Amino acid sequence: MTEPQITIVGGGVAGLCLAAELAERGVSLRIFDRYGRPAKHGCSWWAGGMLAPFCESEAAEEPVVRLGQEAAGWWQRHNVNVERNGSLVLALSRDGGELDRYARRTEQYEWVDADGVPVLEPDLAGRAQRGLFFPTEAHLSPRDALACLVGELESRNITIETADGLDFPDNDNEAALPTKVRKIDCRGLSASDAMQDLRGVKGEMLVIRSADITLSRPVRLLHPRIPIYLVPRGDGVFMLGATQIESGNRHAASVRSVLELLSAAYALHPAFGEAEILEIGVDARPAFPDNLPRIRCRGDWLYVNGLFRHGFLLAPAMARMTADYLLSGQIPEVMDENLN
Repeated sequence: MTEPQITIVGGGVAGLCLAAELAERGVSLRIFDRYGRPAKHGCSWWAGGMLAPFCESEAAEEPVVRLGQEAAGWWQRHNVNVERNGSLVLALSRDGGELDRYARRTEQYEWVDADGVPVLEPDLAGRAQRGLFFPTEAHLSPRDALACLVGELESRNITIETADGLDFPDNDNEAALPTKVRKIDCRGLSASDAMQDLRGVKGEMLVIRSADITLSRPVRLLHPRIPIYLVPRGDGVFMLGATQIESGNRHAASVRSVLELLSAAYALHPAFGEAEILEIGVDARPAFPDNLPRIRCRGDWLYVNGLFRHGFLLAPAMARMTADYLLSGQIPEVMDENLN
């Protein structure tokens, strides 16, 4: 391999997607992460993995919906198993107004009635009178997806190197690039030491297992206080999440949150009352004040951050835009010159 042109710091979904995108385009690079390969230390490990731009439009801005539509195809091109079974949104009868509100804020869905719900998910027969089906959406297993990208990079002799801090050797390669950028910070919330407007949004989630219920697609259960999602992982395993709390606390789930998540799952189907709790996860998602991502340039550093709860949905588009900027000078639509 030639002398590296680009150094990426951060081995979560943002850094790995960018590394894969650049490597695919023939860019020599190195990637560093303080803790090494993806694992429980990073919020990417605890993601739901829903590639659901139209569901996200209920609360997210237009760029999230538009850019997120690139995600499923990008992940498939990188040999990640993507399940294209759509998304199902339900509400219990007492919360029917929440479903109507959700429908007004979203698009690209089909209404399903009490007979249509079990056609999509037989084990949910009798659990809801109506719902919204988003047929074009998809999901993946985040941990498998991260491992797939690591394997792809290793096949190109690019490994995740461990290091503390950001004092990496200067790049001596003189290969021409349109920009002066040689180092890219994809550290998520850890980059708040360099970006004062970056904040943490705490998410708590559980991995559970039930032999008594099968789902083939993510199911979102609407509730006025704490909506939940259940994402099937296969073999009776589900990701159950997630809270959204304005806090940078990355270490402990609260009893209240765990109880509310489990109670909502039980309300969807009593079989979840007998499920095993395999893991309880918590981390803080990096977000800017408007919850939209940024690409920010300072000197020879580029910061790619602020994916909020849309890591696996938006990281592919962020990788594409960053690579276009580095290789052709094309200014990304999310470029931010704010130097706070």
